[in-house]
Amino acid sequence: MAEASSSGGVRGALRGLLVTALALARVRLELLATEVQEEKARLLGLLVFGGAAILLLVAGIVFLAAFLTVLLWESHRLVVLGFFAATFLGAGFGMAMVARRYAVEGSRLFEASLGELARDQAAAEKAKSQSS
Repeated sequence: MAEASSSGGVRGALRGLLVTALALARVRLELLATEVQEEKARLLGLLVFGGAAILLLVAGIVFLAAFLTVLLWESHRLVVLGFFAATFLGAGFGMAMVARRYAVEGSRLFEASLGELARDQAAAEKAKSQSS
């Protein structure tokens, strides 16, 4: 009889240790997810300043296109205007498709892992309470 209760105590202690380990792993993973969110905020800043740089470069390209159009106004103005219009529209459409793909994909970083750890922790706590 004493052996049965001591083995149950060991099992209970092991289950308690498992519950604690799962809780600790979950906390660590949540901290990692928080760090990833902070990294995303940093990348957003990079995106804003990178976007501003790209916008200014595009403005420079537009002015260059206008300059070349005015320069060749007498001889090839329609060719130059058609070339730049097709180039800008094609590049814009391509970038819009890439941006749409990124927007649709989204991000579910660690969502499944956190859910699995929560289910593991709940199952271990349930097993612990049933053994008590």
